[in-house]
Amino acid sequence: MVSEHSAVIFSKVSRYFGDVKAVDSVDMNIRSGEFFTMLGPSGSGKTTCLRLIAGFDRPTFGKIILYGQDVSNLPPYERDVNTVFQDYALFPHMTVGENIAYGLMIKKVSKQERERRVNEMLDLVQLSGMASRKPNQLSGGQRQRVALARALINNPKVLLLDEPLGALDLKLRQQMQVELKALQKRVGITFIFVTHDQEEALTMSDRIAVFNQGKIEQIGTPAEIYEHPATSFAAGFVGVSNFVHGELAKRLTGSEATFSIRPEKIHLANPNEKEATGMIVIEGRVRDVIYLGLYTRYLIEVEGGGDLVVVEQNLKTTSMDVLTQKGQRVRLSWKKEHMRQISG
Repeated sequence: MVSEHSAVIFSKVSRYFGDVKAVDSVDMNIRSGEFFTMLGPSGSGKTTCLRLIAGFDRPTFGKIILYGQDVSNLPPYERDVNTVFQDYALFPHMTVGENIAYGLMIKKVSKQERERRVNEMLDLVQLSGMASRKPNQLSGGQRQRVALARALINNPKVLLLDEPLGALDLKLRQQMQVELKALQKRVGITFIFVTHDQEEALTMSDRIAVFNQGKIEQIGTPAEIYEHPATSFAAGFVGVSNFVHGELAKRLTGSEATFSIRPEKIHLANPNEKEATGMIVIEGRVRDVIYLGLYTRYLIEVEGGGDLVVVEQNLKTTSMDVLTQKGQRVRLSWKKEHMRQISG
């Protein structure tokens, strides 16, 4: 169903390459003005979906609706979208200002108007005064901002971002995540972001579509997907999950279905410590301890077979404290509502 609040709608969209189903009957409704992320491993279909929206590729079956218009077979230049790539694709022989103004020059916008709009964009991406520099005089983060400015200067209805932070180092990537989200709020247009990085998806997105083998496993807000994963793939790909099933699940819950429990939801205690009522409790032995500074990861061999991962912040402990727990008996407990039954 087409809605005035929808930016992009996929209706049973498939893209086949011979026998390979890169995208397999995908339904998706991206709302106008939201930061929407397509998240998944390599080969999951997310980048193919982005290319289908951009017009670089066309669906084998199904329809793609862009703000009420069927664009399934329209060429890229007839779609009101722009794309930012991981490698930025800046022209090295042009200045920053010329790179940003390129789209306006193609449209034969006057020089005075181009200069005004370029300065607006430079202010927007916090690069004021850098119009005369060349791309090779800029840092990776600055080149990323130039690519964003060049894409935004044409006022597209939808901005497509194909892993644009992938080439940056960790600290700069984290900084750009915050800046990109703030930029999207300021300009108010629909951002569709592709990444395999779960932290990026959780940090920036209004909603996330989790892709796997050409299909969507789940669509929801970051909190919904993290706290209420619909499938074992979503639970395992977005964050870390413990899976409990079979006899152990039956002993703990009365059902042999598969359940997930996040490592940080599990409380680690001495076996003699009194537990609060209403908790799920199981005992085990600390098989391994991994000190990671901010927190410690424990691998617990539980009674009845299998291992559970437990994560605790190092609020009062040191590396020497936590390492002494290896081999010790412990009691694990968690709230019933933190154990989610999942499918798949």
